[in-house]
Amino acid sequence: MPDKKGKLLIFSAPSGSGKTTIVKHLLQTIDNVTFSISATSREKRMGETDGKDYFFITPEAFRDRISNNEFLEWEEVYSGSYYGTLKSEVDKLLNQGRNVIFDVDVLGGLNIKQQYGSQALAVFVKVTSIEILYERLWKRSTDTEENIQKRMAKAKYEMEFVDKFDYVLINDGLETAKKEITEIVLNFINK
Repeated sequence: MPDKKGKLLIFSAPSGSGKTTIVKHLLQTIDNVTFSISATSREKRMGETDGKDYFFITPEAFRDRISNNEFLEWEEVYSGSYYGTLKSEVDKLLNQGRNVIFDVDVLGGLNIKQQYGSQALAVFVKVTSIEILYERLWKRSTDTEENIQKRMAKAKYEMEFVDKFDYVLINDGLETAKKEITEIVLNFINK
Protein backbone atom coordinates (compact mmCIF):
# COMPACT_ATOMS: atom_id res chain seq x y z
CA MET A 1 0.00 0.00 0.00
CA PRO A 2 1.40 3.45 -0.87
CA ASP A 3 2.31 5.98 1.79
CA LYS A 4 -0.09 8.58 0.41
CA LYS A 5 -3.75 8.04 -0.34
CA GLY A 6 -5.12 9.40 -3.56
CA LYS A 7 -7.35 12.44 -3.87
CA LEU A 8 -10.69 12.94 -5.56
CA LEU A 9 -11.30 15.38 -8.41
CA ILE A 10 -15.02 15.94 -8.86
CA PHE A 11 -16.34 17.59 -12.03
CA SER A 12 -20.01 18.45 -12.27
CA ALA A 13 -21.93 20.59 -14.73
CA PRO A 14 -25.12 20.86 -16.71
CA SER A 15 -25.11 18.83 -19.94
CA GLY A 16 -23.29 20.70 -22.70
CA SER A 17 -20.91 22.70 -20.49
CA GLY A 18 -17.80 20.91 -21.71
CA LYS A 19 -17.21 18.92 -18.52
CA THR A 20 -16.46 15.62 -20.27
CA THR A 21 -14.01 17.25 -22.70
CA ILE A 22 -12.19 18.91 -19.78
CA VAL A 23 -12.06 15.66 -17.80
CA LYS A 24 -10.60 13.84 -20.84
CA HIS A 25 -7.98 16.58 -21.17
CA LEU A 26 -6.91 16.16 -17.54
CA LEU A 27 -6.70 12.39 -17.93
CA GLN A 28 -4.38 12.84 -20.91
CA THR A 29 -2.13 15.50 -19.37
CA ILE A 30 -1.78 14.71 -15.65
CA ASP A 31 -0.03 11.57 -14.38
CA ASN A 32 -1.59 9.35 -11.73
CA VAL A 33 -5.19 10.39 -12.47
CA THR A 34 -7.70 7.60 -13.03
CA PHE A 35 -11.25 8.00 -14.31
CA SER A 36 -14.04 6.86 -12.03
CA ILE A 37 -16.38 4.88 -14.23
CA SER A 38 -19.98 5.42 -13.25
CA ALA A 39 -22.74 2.88 -13.41
CA THR A 40 -25.92 3.74 -15.31
CA SER A 41 -29.21 2.15 -16.20
CA ARG A 42 -29.63 4.15 -19.40
CA GLU A 43 -29.22 2.60 -22.83
CA LYS A 44 -25.73 2.49 -24.32
CA ARG A 45 -25.12 5.19 -26.97
CA MET A 46 -23.33 4.49 -30.22
CA GLY A 47 -19.59 4.12 -29.64
CA GLU A 48 -19.84 3.55 -25.88
CA THR A 49 -18.25 0.49 -24.26
CA ASP A 50 -19.43 -1.27 -21.11
CA GLY A 51 -16.78 -1.05 -18.37
CA LYS A 52 -14.96 1.77 -20.17
CA ASP A 53 -17.51 4.57 -20.59
CA TYR A 54 -19.99 3.30 -17.99
CA PHE A 55 -21.01 0.11 -16.28
CA PHE A 56 -24.34 -0.45 -18.05
CA ILE A 57 -26.77 -2.31 -15.81
CA THR A 58 -30.52 -2.77 -15.89
CA PRO A 59 -32.75 -0.54 -13.76
CA GLU A 60 -33.67 -3.62 -11.68
CA ALA A 61 -30.02 -4.52 -11.01
CA PHE A 62 -29.27 -0.88 -10.21
CA ARG A 63 -32.06 -0.79 -7.62
CA ASP A 64 -30.71 -4.03 -6.08
CA ARG A 65 -27.27 -2.43 -5.71
CA ILE A 66 -28.86 0.64 -4.10
CA SER A 67 -30.55 -1.65 -1.58
CA ASN A 68 -27.18 -3.30 -0.88
CA ASN A 69 -25.58 0.13 -0.24
CA GLU A 70 -22.96 -0.45 -2.98
CA PHE A 71 -22.89 3.15 -4.23
CA LEU A 72 -20.89 6.11 -2.98
CA GLU A 73 -23.56 8.25 -4.60
CA TRP A 74 -26.45 7.60 -6.92
CA GLU A 75 -29.33 9.48 -8.40
CA GLU A 76 -32.33 8.90 -10.57
CA VAL A 77 -31.38 11.68 -12.99
CA TYR A 78 -34.44 11.22 -15.18
CA SER A 79 -37.36 8.87 -14.59
CA GLY A 80 -36.00 5.31 -14.75
CA SER A 81 -32.49 6.53 -15.61
CA TYR A 82 -30.05 5.95 -12.75
CA TYR A 83 -26.40 6.98 -12.39
CA GLY A 84 -24.06 6.13 -9.55
CA THR A 85 -20.50 5.52 -8.36
CA LEU A 86 -19.53 2.14 -6.94
CA LYS A 87 -17.82 2.50 -3.54
CA SER A 88 -15.60 -0.52 -3.98
CA GLU A 89 -14.00 0.85 -7.18
CA VAL A 90 -13.21 4.27 -5.68
CA ASP A 91 -11.79 2.92 -2.42
CA LYS A 92 -9.55 0.46 -4.29
CA LEU A 93 -8.06 3.27 -6.42
CA LEU A 94 -7.57 5.67 -3.49
CA ASN A 95 -5.82 2.99 -1.44
CA GLN A 96 -3.45 2.42 -4.38
CA GLY A 97 -2.49 6.11 -4.17
CA ARG A 98 -4.34 6.97 -7.38
CA ASN A 99 -6.13 10.29 -7.83
CA VAL A 100 -9.67 9.59 -8.95
CA ILE A 101 -11.48 11.95 -11.31
CA PHE A 102 -15.28 12.03 -11.47
CA ASP A 103 -17.57 13.22 -14.26
CA VAL A 104 -20.83 13.25 -12.30
CA ASP A 105 -24.19 14.90 -11.90
CA VAL A 106 -24.21 18.05 -9.76
CA LEU A 107 -25.98 16.47 -6.78
CA GLY A 108 -23.84 13.35 -7.02
CA GLY A 109 -20.71 15.50 -7.01
CA LEU A 110 -21.84 17.30 -3.89
CA ASN A 111 -22.61 13.97 -2.20
CA ILE A 112 -19.07 12.74 -2.89
CA LYS A 113 -17.54 16.02 -1.69
CA GLN A 114 -19.52 15.82 1.54
CA GLN A 115 -18.21 12.31 2.26
CA TYR A 116 -14.54 13.01 1.46
CA GLY A 117 -14.19 16.64 2.59
CA SER A 118 -10.72 18.12 2.04
CA GLN A 119 -9.54 14.96 0.24
CA ALA A 120 -11.81 16.05 -2.65
CA LEU A 121 -11.82 19.06 -4.98
CA ALA A 122 -15.30 19.79 -6.35
CA VAL A 123 -15.35 21.78 -9.61
CA PHE A 124 -18.48 23.19 -11.26
CA VAL A 125 -18.08 23.77 -15.01
CA LYS A 126 -20.37 26.34 -16.57
CA VAL A 127 -20.80 28.38 -19.72
CA THR A 128 -21.52 32.09 -19.85
CA SER A 129 -25.21 31.75 -20.80
CA ILE A 130 -28.10 29.32 -20.96
CA GLU A 131 -28.44 30.06 -24.69
CA ILE A 132 -24.92 28.76 -25.34
CA LEU A 133 -25.82 25.62 -23.42
CA TYR A 134 -28.89 25.04 -25.62
CA GLU A 135 -26.84 25.57 -28.78
CA ARG A 136 -24.20 23.05 -27.67
CA LEU A 137 -26.81 20.41 -26.88
CA TRP A 138 -28.56 20.96 -30.19
CA LYS A 139 -25.27 20.71 -32.15
CA ARG A 140 -24.39 17.37 -30.50
CA SER A 141 -27.35 15.77 -32.33
CA THR A 142 -27.62 13.02 -29.69
CA ASP A 143 -30.93 14.05 -28.15
CA THR A 144 -34.44 14.81 -29.32
CA GLU A 145 -35.79 18.33 -28.85
CA GLU A 146 -37.89 16.98 -25.96
CA ASN A 147 -34.78 15.58 -24.24
CA ILE A 148 -32.90 18.83 -24.84
CA GLN A 149 -35.72 20.71 -23.12
CA LYS A 150 -35.52 18.28 -20.17
CA ARG A 151 -31.76 18.86 -19.97
CA MET A 152 -32.28 22.63 -20.10
CA ALA A 153 -34.77 22.50 -17.22
CA LYS A 154 -32.34 20.38 -15.23
CA ALA A 155 -29.48 22.78 -16.07
CA LYS A 156 -31.40 25.73 -14.62
CA TYR A 157 -31.96 23.72 -11.43
CA GLU A 158 -28.30 22.62 -11.24
CA MET A 159 -27.07 26.22 -11.54
CA GLU A 160 -28.63 26.85 -8.12
CA PHE A 161 -25.84 24.75 -6.53
CA VAL A 162 -22.84 26.52 -8.05
CA ASP A 163 -21.87 28.24 -4.76
CA LYS A 164 -21.49 24.88 -3.00
CA PHE A 165 -18.47 23.88 -5.12
CA ASP A 166 -14.82 24.56 -4.29
CA TYR A 167 -14.10 26.04 -7.70
CA VAL A 168 -16.18 27.35 -10.62
CA LEU A 169 -14.62 26.97 -14.05
CA ILE A 170 -16.14 29.22 -16.72
CA ASN A 171 -15.80 27.45 -20.06
CA ASP A 172 -16.16 30.29 -22.55
CA GLY A 173 -13.01 29.21 -24.38
CA LEU A 174 -11.92 25.58 -24.21
CA GLU A 175 -8.14 26.10 -24.43
CA THR A 176 -8.19 28.76 -21.70
CA ALA A 177 -10.41 26.58 -19.51
CA LYS A 178 -8.10 23.57 -19.97
CA LYS A 179 -5.01 25.59 -18.98
CA GLU A 180 -6.75 27.11 -15.94
CA ILE A 181 -8.10 23.84 -14.58
CA THR A 182 -4.85 21.95 -15.16
CA GLU A 183 -3.05 24.42 -12.88
CA ILE A 184 -5.81 24.23 -10.23
CA VAL A 185 -5.79 20.42 -10.22
CA LEU A 186 -2.00 20.12 -10.07
CA ASN A 187 -1.89 22.52 -7.11
CA PHE A 188 -4.56 20.49 -5.30
CA ILE A 189 -2.93 17.10 -5.94
CA ASN A 190 0.52 18.30 -4.87
CA LYS A 191 -0.45 20.02 -1.64
